[in-house]
Amino acid sequence: MSTLTTSGIQISVKAKFRKDLSEVTDSQYFYNYMIEIENTNNFDVQLISRDWYIFDSLSESRYISGAGVVGEQPILKSEERFMYTSGADLNSELGMMKGFYTFKNLIDGETFQVFVPTFLLEYPFKLN
Repeated sequence: MSTLTTSGIQISVKAKFRKDLSEVTDSQYFYNYMIEIENTNNFDVQLISRDWYIFDSLSESRYISGAGVVGEQPILKSEERFMYTSGADLNSELGMMKGFYTFKNLIDGETFQVFVPTFLLEYPFKLN
């Protein structure tokens, strides 16, 4: 698991290859990533948007941006956590993702960026 704290928001990520959703013989690899977000600030925040950079070792890199995560824009009180699972597909056995969330401080209305630690998307059988 990779963990990074920015501006009092701790992000932890763990990625997993999904054999059941992949077609290895057709170079289609699917991965889930589980993310835990913890607000260690003494004020409430709201996750407004996400920006992802997806790198595939054999294909063009992709940039994805949008409101919230998994259809939500969660509010996290001080010391509260939010967890979700999402996914990404690659055309190769090796890639990585990185990005950031934009949060809003619900006391003063200011927005700020919180970085997601870079994490690998690896086909486990390639590592042997």
